[in-house]
Amino acid sequence: MPQSILIFDFGTNEEAAQQARHKLETWKQAFRLGNKIALKFEREETEASGGGAEEPGEAKSTDDADEKPASKSARGKSKAAAGKKKSASAKSKADEGAAKSGDGEPPARIHLLVKLDFSDHEKLTQQRWLDRIPAEEPFKSAKPEVVRHSDAAFAEASGRFDSLD
Repeated sequence: MPQSILIFDFGTNEEAAQQARHKLETWKQAFRLGNKIALKFEREETEASGGGAEEPGEAKSTDDADEKPASKSARGKSKAAAGKKKSASAKSKADEGAAKSGDGEPPARIHLLVKLDFSDHEKLTQQRWLDRIPAEEPFKSAKPEVVRHSDAAFAEASGRFDSLD
């Protein structure tokens, strides 16, 4: 099956990258493409920040305060509540990190990798998607790069796509 990978460099524009993701997901659902179009984000951090080390320490100090009840049933309930607090705070911190690009941290460069995996008899459909996707609005502003199955850089681009989760 001939595969192609489109690589879009959105720079630090998180909003445009999310609009592009939304547009691809809409097309995937509307045209019933299933696994024929897959997308993954790659974020390159420009500088590491030390702010992440302080947050787990705060969570530990709240856990110690929650484990002081005398009865076993109260301890079990407090540990469950602490677990819920931990997961809720972790989710909210992750959401804050995804929503903001700043607070002293330099914004990350965002690359969107789109893998088109059509079968041999769908070559025309694949070519139409290769032409359509870079021509649409959220993708126009990004620097598109098309890597086809026959290109020398395909193995590197495919490995890059597969390494992302």
